[in-house]
Amino acid sequence: MVSSNLTRYAWLSIAAAVITLVLKTIAYLVTDSVGMLSDAMESIVNLAAAIMALTMLTIAARPADDDHAFGHSKAEYFSSGVEGALILIAAVSIIWAALPRLMHPQAIEQVGLGLMISLVASAVNFGAAFVLLRAGKKHHSITLEADAHHLMTDVWTSGGVLIGIGAVYATGWLILDPLIAIAVAINIVWTGFQLLRRSVDGLMDMSLPTDELTIIHDIIGRYVTEQGIAYNSLKTRQAGSHKFISVHILVPANWTVQRGHDLLDLLEADIEKTLHGSHVLTHLEPIESP
Repeated sequence: MVSSNLTRYAWLSIAAAVITLVLKTIAYLVTDSVGMLSDAMESIVNLAAAIMALTMLTIAARPADDDHAFGHSKAEYFSSGVEGALILIAAVSIIWAALPRLMHPQAIEQVGLGLMISLVASAVNFGAAFVLLRAGKKHHSITLEADAHHLMTDVWTSGGVLIGIGAVYATGWLILDPLIAIAVAINIVWTGFQLLRRSVDGLMDMSLPTDELTIIHDIIGRYVTEQGIAYNSLKTRQAGSHKFISVHILVPANWTVQRGHDLLDLLEADIEKTLHGSHVLTHLEPIESP
């Protein structure tokens, strides 16, 4: 299954989180900057989120069984939901760490070395986020997309921290260090809320997005025009990378059962070939039926 192949991307995320955590912790110890501390704290969250993503992708890869006839792909939504919550926790933690420095600003030490270390850590995160985002979109995995966005929030956090430290070094205004850290924390809150919203939508069996519904209607519409059939009761939902589609197909009553089922086989294959990860269930009815 696709999800089993996606775990390698989760391992990439874990490796990136470990590397950046080590680098940012060193940067904080070198500079004694609260901005650097907040950056390192977010890397701890990144590591926890990456481990969660690996766990959920492993569960999502399990095949359907007697107790889970539609598979385990919804496990991905738990991962993205946890990541959204962790991003919010990271934002609160950053603000909590920065507040004391607002009251008692402190000088930053060895700015040049700290900035270089942080830049390397940001480059590692950016590279991992780029790979994860492409894989998430390609395989329609909300877990990988969530992890990628999480890493990108870390990149933006690091960028804000670097700007803040540079500004402190250039102006001597020590209060800029905690102010920048708080501003970055507020900025990443939106990403956390977005991930939580998408997770709730998935767990509540929200229908497929409008562009994919349009594709389904267009495909069925061709059969309506060419075969003189009709359809109704189109229902869709998404679970992780899997799309579930059900529809009633109405054919002339004088058709044989074989002809009707041959048409359904063609229609189902057409939709599943066009929409990656889709599973189509059709129900045959006579078009004369009320």
